[in-house]
Amino acid sequence: MPAELDIFGVYVPTFLLLALAAMAVTRLLSRIVSQVGLGRLIWHRALFDLALFVLVTGAGYVLLQRIA
Repeated sequence: MPAELDIFGVYVPTFLLLALAAMAVTRLLSRIVSQVGLGRLIWHRALFDLALFVLVTGAGYVLLQRIA
């Protein structure tokens, strides 16, 4: 995995793009959890969302390491 990507002459850290993608996936998963009704079982919603974001980011990082 390259450390930086060149996007129209601007160097952007790969981890920043990974974190943005993870944030989008986390919002989608959080919305699905709420729609299904599992949200009422979550004790602290903010901690759950943070943990979900960390897990999705870590999974994306491992996936990128295996691909590259």
